[in-house]
Amino acid sequence: MTTFEHREIRGITIKNMIVTIASTVSIVVSVMSGYFQLKGDIKDIRSSQETQSRINEIRLKVLEGQVNVLQQEVRGLKEGKRS
Repeated sequence: MTTFEHREIRGITIKNMIVTIASTVSIVVSVMSGYFQLKGDIKDIRSSQETQSRINEIRLKVLEGQVNVLQQEVRGLKEGKRS
């Protein structure tokens, strides 16, 4: 008598089927872990880009405020020269 793993089903041994199924499961697990890692990395990058965008907006507002102050000072200097 042969062991359970050595029995054949139309030329395919159960041992070969087990190896094939285990290999397939291993490949699926590897692909899924890679997918979830990439998904997390994309989420982190998106968050970083949003943060950088907010920082740039704040810098732009500060610079616009400084430009307004400088324009008022220039107007004041021009009016002072006219007088």
